[in-house]
Amino acid sequence: MKLLQFSTIIDSRIFEKSTHFKRGGSKLRLSITPQALERVIELQGSDQNYLWLYYDTEGCGCGVSGLPSVRFATSKNDSYQLVESNKLQVIIHKQQAVFFAKEMKLDYTENFFRLSSSEGMLNPIISEFDLQKEEVV
Repeated sequence: MKLLQFSTIIDSRIFEKSTHFKRGGSKLRLSITPQALERVIELQGSDQNYLWLYYDTEGCGCGVSGLPSVRFATSKNDSYQLVESNKLQVIIHKQQAVFFAKEMKLDYTENFFRLSSSEGMLNPIISEFDLQKEEVV
């Protein structure tokens, strides 16, 4: 019986990991530092309901060359999924999720936001201007 319970635990862990890591249906996580949260709240407009994890391909040549970034968004549609966050409502386009780490941190220092993960820096310089490039999604 103990062996069966152990096997069930292993199977559920494998299932949990495989579905959790699958970015299309997974829950990505964004931890927001107190400094970043304070500045985001100062910049956020009253109708800007979401912080949007955005893969910026502008000027990069094609859809797979780009830089992870953040922006404000007023709304979301079915193409977007919620990202787990400790402070704000955060969204990401389902097709862009592959360009982001599973666990990320948004920090604010020296007048710039920084998006990082345990694997390294995703974007070391996100300006306040870039954050405010609001688009309706």
